[in-house]
Amino acid sequence: MRLSRFLGMSMLLLPVLAAVPLFTARSETSAVRIDPPALDAATGANTEPNTGVGLETAVLAGGCFWGVQAVYQHTKGVVNAVSGYAGGRSEDANYTTVSFGRTGHAESVRVTFDPRVTSYGKILQIFFSVAHDPTQLNRQGPDYGTQYRSEIFPQSDAQRRIAKAYIAQLDGAHAFAKPIVTKTDTDQAKFYAAEDYHQDYAVKHPAQPYIVINDRPKVDALKTLFPDVYRETPMTVADAKAAGH
Repeated sequence: MRLSRFLGMSMLLLPVLAAVPLFTARSETSAVRIDPPALDAATGANTEPNTGVGLETAVLAGGCFWGVQAVYQHTKGVVNAVSGYAGGRSEDANYTTVSFGRTGHAESVRVTFDPRVTSYGKILQIFFSVAHDPTQLNRQGPDYGTQYRSEIFPQSDAQRRIAKAYIAQLDGAHAFAKPIVTKTDTDQAKFYAAEDYHQDYAVKHPAQPYIVINDRPKVDALKTLFPDVYRETPMTVADAKAAGH
């Protein structure tokens, strides 16, 4: 359960929380500089400008969706990043049931991106490098449970091949101190958008202690490690809707 969210609702608690190791961002590791995937999809093809035709989707689970969403909202080429739930047994998902692990869903983010600007492999490189720690099993930082697992939900055979090959590449290169535990076997899992109050959460609540401690460092790491794809102004869900995405 995400007890840390409820414990961190006031900035008055920030000095206390900051002193407790449980609340540090990626407590076991910091962001990691890793090589791009050797196997990737080509960029620049099959997309008609300004129509949305040819946009692609990635669905990723890496702990609390607030931070993962924030990372991709600051990534060039991403036209929308939506927090939600994927990979569960039931035909519905909401925050209450998912938070208690009742449905098998994981907190996830649906990333819609323009392949003329960025590739699926780049989305995964950011996912493994700064968006979360892929060596943590059924947890992420202060959040515990299968709903916070690391998982990639391939949306095509090509995505499955790229994801599996990249994990093998990173493990073979010992890119992390421990083996990657990210799952990749749930194809085209149905995605349920999270409640409105979860969308754009890091943008709307930048001073919330959970965001300051756990999620803002991820966005800062994106800016440091991937300056070529970092954008200062995030593409929020509200902005994406206004743009028709």
